[in-house]
Amino acid sequence: MTKRIDVEFQSEGFTIRGWLYVGDESRKSPAVVLAGGWCYVREIVMPTYAQAFAEAGINALVFDYRNLGVSDGDKPQHLDPWQQIRDYENAISFLERHELCDPDRLGVWGISYSGGHALILAATDPRVKSIVSQIPVIDGYENMRRAHGTMEYRALWDLILEDRKLRYEKPGERLYLPHATEDSASEVSSWPFPETVRTFMSIKNSTAPLYQNKSTVESVDLLLNYDVGPFVKRIYNTPTLMIVAEGDDLTLWDLEIGAFNQIPCTNKKLEVLPHTSHMTLYSDQSKVEKAAGFARDWFVQTLKP
Repeated sequence: MTKRIDVEFQSEGFTIRGWLYVGDESRKSPAVVLAGGWCYVREIVMPTYAQAFAEAGINALVFDYRNLGVSDGDKPQHLDPWQQIRDYENAISFLERHELCDPDRLGVWGISYSGGHALILAATDPRVKSIVSQIPVIDGYENMRRAHGTMEYRALWDLILEDRKLRYEKPGERLYLPHATEDSASEVSSWPFPETVRTFMSIKNSTAPLYQNKSTVESVDLLLNYDVGPFVKRIYNTPTLMIVAEGDDLTLWDLEIGAFNQIPCTNKKLEVLPHTSHMTLYSDQSKVEKAAGFARDWFVQTLKP
């Protein structure tokens, strides 16, 4: 096991807490920032990736966004993608100044919602020299329309409008909904897939007790306006690996492949994991380790530890 140390940094007035997996204590090494998807806390699969990177000589910082897990925040379980991207940016600023990190060899890894964030960071932050985007959310609007279907999508919008009314009439109050549910016909959730709630509740019970199966309704309101499309066209020279699960109908592998094809950078690679679903990249350790190997090899190739 490599050395793991507790760290914290500031992001827009909030204390963000995480773990730094040390690649080499004797010199400045490359470093990669990792953060999670919808409602994730740092214990959810990310330590497997961070450990693989550190064993290859690459520092790896895993952190909880504001409002989640052990980090501070003013809106519990609230997921604002642009705040999360700023937390990533401030994690990069923290690593730039760390004595064990080479500020000229910094990378970003993201999965699901943060897989989209990684693509945006590749387009908007020149400090990022390489990224891995795994099963990313591409277009929140299209994703929600297709994931919920017509009747459930109507119910979702009814809840969003109810929340908007509440936030106007009683500032500071907000509605919540489950991350996922067993019965999407009778309970509105953000991601209406029974395998999602089963997988994450299993992870909660085994390794991630701070995970909560809920977010603010406003989080979904914000997701509906999230789209990496305008950003992937701006990834000209940031090496990009996208890892996609074959047939993924949660974050929609056709949208992921379409986004990959729009990246103009010539140093890009697409890995499609066969016989793999979105959720088996959390529940099946062999698949997690295979994806971690792809990501590790990409960062070794591009950040050169």
